[in-house]
Amino acid sequence: MPEVIETIVYTYEELSDAAQDAARDWYRELGPHYGWWQAVYEDFAMICDSIGINLKTRIRNASTQRQFCEPCVWFTGFRNQGDGASFEASWRYARGGSLAIRAHAPQDRVLHHIADRLQDVQRRNIYQLAANIDHRGQYCHEHAMVITVERDSAIGQPPTEDAETTVAGAMRDLARWLYKRLEAEHEHITSESEVEAAIIANEYTFTVSGCRFG
Repeated sequence: MPEVIETIVYTYEELSDAAQDAARDWYRELGPHYGWWQAVYEDFAMICDSIGINLKTRIRNASTQRQFCEPCVWFTGFRNQGDGASFEASWRYARGGSLAIRAHAPQDRVLHHIADRLQDVQRRNIYQLAANIDHRGQYCHEHAMVITVERDSAIGQPPTEDAETTVAGAMRDLARWLYKRLEAEHEHITSESEVEAAIIANEYTFTVSGCRFG
């Protein structure tokens, strides 16, 4: 014979403090919503463009069977050895890059320093440097990027001795900067206040102990 079992359910606000802790833990186990990193990616693309970095793109298939382009940016995180971020791109001189960075992020000295180093090394090479950045291997950190630097000189003049190390160092610092931005965004959306707001907005219900019901 079928039985009818009645269960009293509660909204998040009606739970005890301990049950609310359990409810938040349940929500965190679901993981952040897919694509939470997109705003960081968009800001990163604007920063890259302002200093002459052209991010490569790749074709992805959406669940709707439609194709779309996305930047060649990767990351893993945020607690394990080998975590980090990397990207694939090409780079050439962009006039006014240092000024553009300061206008976009006036308080970010890390970005200012990256832009200044790239501009200075271009000046020492008569603004003829170009670089290619590719990703290699299974990891996503900055050292998984292979960076080659060339000089487009009409008379075959080679790059200055510091060109490759300077450009590579700046690109790896930019990848580290990206990873820190992603980590900060992840910490924000999984913070207690943000998790609570998401649970309440979705009108989830729970048992008295904080277990998800339904």
